[in-house]
Amino acid sequence: MVITQGNLTHLWPRNRIARKPATPHILGMLKLSPFLLAIGYALVMYMLSAWRTKRELDAKSTELADPRLKRLTDHFAGAVGVPAIKVHIYEIEPVNGLAAPDGRIFITRGFYNRYRTGEVTAEEMASVIAHELGHVALGHTRKRMIDFSGTNAIRIALAAVFSRFLPGLGVVLANALTALLASKLSRNDEYEADAYASALMLKAGLGTEPQKSLFRKLNALTGVGGGLPAWMMSHPSTEDRIRAIEENEARWKLAPED
Repeated sequence: MVITQGNLTHLWPRNRIARKPATPHILGMLKLSPFLLAIGYALVMYMLSAWRTKRELDAKSTELADPRLKRLTDHFAGAVGVPAIKVHIYEIEPVNGLAAPDGRIFITRGFYNRYRTGEVTAEEMASVIAHELGHVALGHTRKRMIDFSGTNAIRIALAAVFSRFLPGLGVVLANALTALLASKLSRNDEYEADAYASALMLKAGLGTEPQKSLFRKLNALTGVGGGLPAWMMSHPSTEDRIRAIEENEARWKLAPED
């Protein structure tokens, strides 16, 4: 017998070959791949940004060596039960304080100069340090990585949906909505860090008045006005922050200071 293609087909028909369907979890992974890629991209970008920030801070900072501020941070250290709290001077002029991704606390040279000229008191400067300690203690530096990754994935999803109905405008609308979400998350972090700072200032015997008085002069110090609506800002307004501090004091059954 001569074996031909026809004979082989007869012996093993094509319709007898079982075709294994794609499993549901593979299909699910394929559908989710744009979002997973967006999250992965955001994580990589955040880690790259953190690495660049660390290099910048290492190159342009020195440890703070101010006896009066050191005494105040020693009060904080005693209140939280640690040997010492190190603060660094970041050699740039804008007035700001920051908590680095690696947990270090910084105040800028511009902010420190305002303290040296008497525009900011030592206790007000201590409230800034307490606020940045709050960001570290509450895990905000790590949380920002999650927030950044999540909002990036949401932006991709919204852009895909909106672009089906609003070609050309979908991406713009998605970017605007996720920017509002990011601002809201940032304001929540600021409120939490303010509350931590208030509690620490009270426990250290400094009270919350320096924290509130600094907020009242902060716009003038930073040169940033209140032109944007509160819901578009990354930080709460001065009035809202002071109100939240006083509400916390009432909730903690402590009389607000005059």
